[in-house]
Order: sequence, then C-alpha cells, then structure tokens
Amino acid sequence: MTSTANASAPGGGRAAQPDHLGHVIFITAAAAMGGFLFGYDSSVINGAVVAIRERFDVGSEALAQVIAAALIGCALGAATAGRIADRIGRIRCMQIAAVLFTVSAIGSALPFALWDLAMWRVVGGFGIGMASVIGPAYIAEVSPAAYRGRLASFQQAAIVIGIAVSQLVNWGILNLADGDQRGELAGLEAWQWMLGVMVIPAVLYGLMSFVIPESPRFLISVGRTEQAKEVLREVEGSSVDLDGRVSEIEHAMRSEHKSTFRDLLGGRFGFLPIVWIGIGLSVFQQLVGINVIFYYSSSLWQSVGIDPSSSFLYSFTTSIINIVGTVIAMIFVDRIGRKPLALIGSAGMALSLGLAAWAFSYKEGTGDNITMPDAQGTVALVAAHSFVLFFALSWGVVVWVLLGEMFPNRIRAAALGVAAAAQWIANWVITVTFPSLSDWNLSGAYVIYTAFALLSIPFILKWVPETKGKALEEMG
Repeated sequence: MTSTANASAPGGGRAAQPDHLGHVIFITAAAAMGGFLFGYDSSVINGAVVAIRERFDVGSEALAQVIAAALIGCALGAATAGRIADRIGRIRCMQIAAVLFTVSAIGSALPFALWDLAMWRVVGGFGIGMASVIGPAYIAEVSPAAYRGRLASFQQAAIVIGIAVSQLVNWGILNLADGDQRGELAGLEAWQWMLGVMVIPAVLYGLMSFVIPESPRFLISVGRTEQAKEVLREVEGSSVDLDGRVSEIEHAMRSEHKSTFRDLLGGRFGFLPIVWIGIGLSVFQQLVGINVIFYYSSSLWQSVGIDPSSSFLYSFTTSIINIVGTVIAMIFVDRIGRKPLALIGSAGMALSLGLAAWAFSYKEGTGDNITMPDAQGTVALVAAHSFVLFFALSWGVVVWVLLGEMFPNRIRAAALGVAAAAQWIANWVITVTFPSLSDWNLSGAYVIYTAFALLSIPFILKWVPETKGKALEEMG
C-alpha cells in the first residue's frame, strides 16, 4: 500500500491527505443519507403515537406492535442486503432502499386501517435494514484507511441528525396544527404529515445514488478492473499505486466466493467466533435501551408527570445531545481507538441508567395523576440526557465502525447482514417489551438496561478486536 493507505500506521502518525478528500467526503455523505432516513423513519413515529392511538382506538400493546412492525422489516432487509449487494452492487442496493423509503412514507401517511399502517411500516423497515448494512460496508470500501474511522462515523452522524430533524419537523407540524396531533392541515391530520414528509429525503437519497461511484471491491469482483482503478484514483488520490492497490484487493479476494450464510458457520457454537462478536456488539447496543428514548420519549416523560408540551421539548433536546455525542466520537474514534471509546461509553451508560432507575423508583400515582419529587425528576432528566450522550460518543458510532471493518473480506457482506439483523431483532424485543415493563415497574425496566450496560464491559475487554489503523485486507 502506498501514500494514504500507509498513512495510518500503528502509532498514530499524521496521515497524508488524499488529493480528493473533499470528493470522498461527498461520496460518504451521499451514502450516509441512508442513515439519515434510518434515523428519521425510526424516530418520527414518536410524534404520532398519541394520534395513532386515538385514530384507530388501540391499547398500548397493539400500539407497540405497530411501532415495532418496522423492525421486522429491518431484520429482513438487513439479513438479505449483503447477498443483494454482492449480486447487483452497492449502488443498486441503495436505489432499491430509496424506493422502499418513498413508498413507505406515502403509504404510512395515507393508511385506511391499523394493519395497513403496520404493513407500510414493515416496507420502510426493509429499506432501513438494507441501508443499515450497505451504508457501513460501502463507506468502509471507498474510504482511505487513514480516514476510514471518521468517514464510517458519517453513518451514525446521519442517523442522529435524522432523529433530530424528525423531532424538529414533528414540532413544526404540531405548531402549525395548534398543538393537536390530529389537527387538520391541507386535508390531512398533522400526524399524517409527520410520516409523509420523509418522501423528500427518500427521493434525495435515490437521486444522490446516481452520482456516486460503485465500490472498487465490487467492481473488481465482477471484472471491471479499469473502472475500479478510476474509483480508487478518485478516493485515494492521484499518487496512489493503482496497480498495486488492485493487486492487493485481488489477492485478498482471490480465494473468495460470494459470501453466503454457510460461510459464517464453523465455530463451536455454529457461527465463526468473529460472527458471534459482531452479533454481540449489535445486541448489546440495543439491550441498553437506547431506542426507548427515541420511540417512547414523549410517552416516557408524560408517564412520570411531565406535561405533554415539555415532553416534546425533551425529546428534541435528547436528539441534540445525541448529535453532540456523535461529533465527539467522530473526533476521537481514529485517535484513541474503538475499544477505549466503547469502554468509556459502557461505564457512563451504566452509571446514567442506574441513576435513572433510582429516580424512577420515586414515581407516584396512576393514570393522569402521576408525580415525582422535584429532586428525583431532575435526576431522571439529567440521567436520561447523560445516557444518550455516553451512548452517542461510544456505542452509537463504534458498533457501526467495527461492523464495517472487523470481518474478513470473504465473509464481510454476509456477516454484516447477520449482525445487523440481530441488532434489529434486539431492537424489536426492547420496543415491544417496554410498554409492559413500564406498566409493571419503570424503575425495574431501567435496572435491566443497567445490567446490560455493565455486562458489555467484560464483553469488550475479552472479545472485541481493535481495528484502528488496519486495512480491510488485514482483517483475517
């Protein structure tokens, strides 16, 4: 490897800047639009929960199933995206996801029954699942090694920006409708506009996919070597030894075939050990309960006595904290490494969740007459924001970076698909169980999330590899 490829040698020396770093950033940002849609679609439902409950006259459990329906599609999309990407390319896969996002947004905005809304949520979820796999894989494959961690962080940055924008759009639409989620705007109820506005970024994602190049690794795998060289020149600079880079990639791929589920088998417990590590990272990322904040935050704060208008404000402020934490992670992920960031985050999350569990134990009353002492209410708010901050500056970014880097080339696409599918399944479990856990004992729910944050510490120390500064071809 020459030039930029060698710039990230262990020891943290300063990398030479590629000739076309600006172009690489544009390509990465375009691919990360899938992450923006992922965040937007995942969180936008938060502003429509009360209206959907009233419109279709459903209870908490049925409502949770509709909210979680998207996650079924996510798991399916994530599980199949790797194979689709290996067959037709990363760009075509992005374009399919963009179409699914667009169709889902229109269908979700115009449902005629609860099952209809759930079906469109599944369609959108399939697009999210595909984007969650293709984004990190594509970004890892087009990024110069010295900048790969920071560029891979674009995926999570886009997700958190999507979450924040969805809350801002919800707030804006709610104000236009005079604070009524079911208030009429141009013939539709406010909540329908909340879900339908996603058409705009979905179409933009599709359009941007037509102006970015295909992954050089995919091009080489299908014999389009000259085109792959052009892409490598674009993303690694004019001084790079193109023939050498192509030879490196070909050497890494020479004994490979299209990755399949069967390639992931062979360890003591079915999967190869590295695949189990990927699954573990994905599952722990969700079992700490992060998406409770983004799916149910308005309902959560109202359940401990905070008025509805303030609950919308806190939903937005946690989204801003999420962005701040993600920026911190993007700055440090290539400087101090993936494992140290993850360990810092696990410790911070465990402390924050433990404080939240303590504060929620002081909840009193039932129904619309719920209160908390002022001191505990303040602790709960601070702990929730602290939890989001520690998650964002660590696991939110590190997991996506590691999943894009840690697998050997011969199994990367398929392994990423399985790990991402596991993430969506864990997300689904947390999403559908929270309403029941909250009704049973809100403090107890947060004790469970605290336990998972603590368990993630020995998991990182014992099993997670450090990938900082390594080329993808070195992942054996």
